[in-house]
Amino acid sequence: MKTTSQTGSETNAAERSDKKKYSGMSRLEQAVLLLTAGFLLFTGGWFLAEQNRPEPYPVTVTRSQPELEPAASAPPDESRPETLLEGEIIDLNTADVYDLQRLPGIGAKRAQDIVDWRETNGPFQTVDELVRISGIGEKTLEGLRPYAGVGDPG
Repeated sequence: MKTTSQTGSETNAAERSDKKKYSGMSRLEQAVLLLTAGFLLFTGGWFLAEQNRPEPYPVTVTRSQPELEPAASAPPDESRPETLLEGEIIDLNTADVYDLQRLPGIGAKRAQDIVDWRETNGPFQTVDELVRISGIGEKTLEGLRPYAGVGDPG
């Protein structure tokens, strides 16, 4: 309540106290309240945005091995051993892909390369001719000598 006897500075002080009385908070309290409300709005918006974000597409990658031609490789049956038998020598001119794979250092691709070379160039004359096949060098040849041979080349 204003009275006519109040001066100008007293009037300003009275108005400030009235404002404080009406708001009930100091400037610091108002700033803290404003910052808290802003933080809550921001985190609420963030939460809703995360809830509405679409899931990424799942990608599954598998690697398959290339298959050999069925005519080139005979399926292993139970009567054929997986490894060389003691003292066994594989004839390079008559062995199929399966038997060639039993040689040390020769896998499916290299065995198929040996069969393909034999079909293109004729029978092997010596075991040393294996070095003409890509991937077979002197070191591999030395490991094959005790287990590989050429029967009747003609």
